[in-house]
Amino acid sequence: MGAGMEADEGVMATDFFWSYTDEPHASRRREILAKYPQIKELFGPDPWAFLKIAVVVSLQLWTATFLRDASWLKLLIVAYFFGSFLNHNLFLAIHELSHNLAFTTPSLNRWLGIFANLPIGVPMSITFQKYHLEHHRFQGVDGIDMDIPSQAEANAVKNAISKSVWVVLQLFFYALRPLFLKPKPPGLWEFTNLAIQVALDASLVYLHGWRSLAYLILSTFVGGGMHPMAGHFISEHYVFSPDQETYSYYGPLNLMTWHVGYHNEHHDFPRIPGARLHKVKEIAPEYYESLRSYRSWSQVIYMYIMDRTVGPFSRMKRKAPKKES
Repeated sequence: MGAGMEADEGVMATDFFWSYTDEPHASRRREILAKYPQIKELFGPDPWAFLKIAVVVSLQLWTATFLRDASWLKLLIVAYFFGSFLNHNLFLAIHELSHNLAFTTPSLNRWLGIFANLPIGVPMSITFQKYHLEHHRFQGVDGIDMDIPSQAEANAVKNAISKSVWVVLQLFFYALRPLFLKPKPPGLWEFTNLAIQVALDASLVYLHGWRSLAYLILSTFVGGGMHPMAGHFISEHYVFSPDQETYSYYGPLNLMTWHVGYHNEHHDFPRIPGARLHKVKEIAPEYYESLRSYRSWSQVIYMYIMDRTVGPFSRMKRKAPKKES
């Protein structure tokens, strides 16, 4: 394993961390299953997923209609302190659905993802699944794993101020990065996602006005930036310890985020729904208790901004495997 520089104390790296070994999760999965085969009993859909998503979608759409005549300041305040939590919950519901963890039939998970997408305001559910599954199969692989910041992002972010701006806008980078670096041709599912989302947005504007839609978009934007819920974007794979590339979070916000904080456990066992991931740690504690983890996503954001040695380059990368000729 090597970094792009022999990091002097207090100096930000100028290249990614490069690993010359495989990602750690597949081998740990095999080892854990050999020792604790009962973990397979945790595999399979979450029977409460549909109900949980339906409640949040309904509440958020009702809130949007309720705020149709609100001032812009009120819209922003409610979006930050309330709507952001709902929309980020739905974003992570879509993450759950990308692993087919609501139904055994993949198409039903896609339809539910399109439904969960509605209050987010921008169509992303189907496209997210395409790129996210590659993040699991090719974790850290250069040019394939689009979870990793681009070279341009990393070169532009050099200090606490630029890191703060990057955090505020990270949802845009997260969404647009794959479209520029590794575009995939849209298919029927993407167009379906787009058509249904546009229909919902247009109906909301027609029936309740632009402010209702603005509330949804604001909820998505502020919830993905300088916000406690968005701390998971950084905590999951940003390297704060050079010998570890995935980090779990064991704090209370797991209850609102489909337990995505159990991120080592999730990458080890992506077929286990978030609501059961804590059981993996309970069954096989010796594999997780020695790993560095977090208790506060807000603290992770603060550490990322204020630690002069940490930035977008603080990610583990691997060379793409050579194709056999």
